[in-house]
Order: sequence, then C-alpha cells, then structure tokens
Amino acid sequence: MARQKIAAGNWKMNTSHSDGYFLAEALTKAKRPSDVQTIMAVPYTHLGAVQALTFDKKNISVAAQNFHHEEKGAYTGEISINMLSSMHIPYAIIGHSERREYQKESNSLLATKLNLALSKNITPIFCCGEKLPIRKSKRHVSFVKKQLQQGLFHLSKSEIKNVIIAYEPVWAIGTGETASPAQAQEMHAAIRKMLADKYGQAIADDISILYGGSVKPANAKSLFGQPDVDGGLVGGASLDAPGFLEVINSF
Repeated sequence: MARQKIAAGNWKMNTSHSDGYFLAEALTKAKRPSDVQTIMAVPYTHLGAVQALTFDKKNISVAAQNFHHEEKGAYTGEISINMLSSMHIPYAIIGHSERREYQKESNSLLATKLNLALSKNITPIFCCGEKLPIRKSKRHVSFVKKQLQQGLFHLSKSEIKNVIIAYEPVWAIGTGETASPAQAQEMHAAIRKMLADKYGQAIADDISILYGGSVKPANAKSLFGQPDVDGGLVGGASLDAPGFLEVINSF
C-alpha cells in the first residue's frame, strides 16, 4: 500500500480569526491533488470555523496544535483531548520542538499524550528532531532514536499504524536554513529503519514520515522527491494560500 502523501501546515500563533478563516476557505476551495492529504493545524480559536469548512471535504482537514496531558481538571487556559474529540477534530500535533523547548515537554509526557489521542481516535502527528550541537556532534540519529524509544515505541503494532511522524531538524526551523534533500532522506530512512526494527518492515513502510524544517515552494519538490520523505510539516509558508498550494502540488 502506498504511503499517504501529506502537506500539513502549522500556523502556530498567527492569523486573526477572520484572516485564518479566509486562508482556510481559500485552501478548501482551491484545486488540490486528490492523492495528497492537506492538514491545517490552526490556533484553538479557529478550530470550530475551520472544522466547519472542511468536515465534509475530501483530502483537507483541520488539526489542533496541542492539548493537555490530563483529560480534565483545574488547568486554566488549557484544552483537553475530550474537547477536541467532541468537535471531531481528526488530527493533533504532539511534541513540536517549540513545545519541547518552551514548555519543557518530556518524552514520557508525550507518550501520555499519544495514548490520549489514540484513545479518542485522533491521529497524532508526533514530532522528533535535534538541535544544531547534536547534529554537529553527529549524534542526531541516536538522539532521535531515544525520542522515539521513550515517546513512541510503547505503542502496539495496531496503534503505531495510526501515527504520523514529523522529523524536525530544530536547527532549520525559522532560521531559513534547510536540511539538504540528502540530509532529510538520511534521517527519514534512519527513522523508518527504527520503525522496522521495532514493528517490522511492512508496518514501517506504511507510516508517513514528514519533514518539518523551513519547507517552502522553492525546496518542496526536491524534498518530497526523496524516497522516505512523505510530505512536510510546513510553518511560515503555510500562511500564504498560493505559496502553500505550491507546496501541496510539489509531490
């Protein structure tokens, strides 16, 4: 079975409610390739509106950027997995590098979040990746392996099939730097081998692994052309409808 091609846009803390709506509307109405799943990870304030735009459309969906690790409770300002589930949100990002950095989210905490998402039939987009010093010391493969072992590999064979992985070279996020297609392929192939060693080659071959490091129209085609790169987790370029559509059409 061919792996799902995915173009996921992470809007982060950007766009007003109206600007976000018009951006989502433009992407929803645009002609897009039928074999590419487009995902918009929008701010919490936009989830209802964007879900209403996309819930009956093919190959375009909404995602949450995060949720709390407890199902309910006295956590002012937080969003629970049950809230997302009640809105029928199909995807959620888990462990983005900015959450790991600024909110100090640990691998064990992310494992808890994975369990919650899967229990509610929400597909997790699980992020992993290394900072520049780790890359320069050539420890990037072992570092990412530890992230997967501690945060992801507790899942069963049936559960892991429902996870999307996003590799983020943290040194390339928001810096204008991008891993070369060869560097991206190296890490994606290494991650797929880790999956194969744990779950078997057949399962590893079916899991989509996205590249998330300054993907833009100029480099998307060369990145997505690599055999183990199944799409992108796109930041700034996803905030411009024409530009993001170029990325979506780059496969």
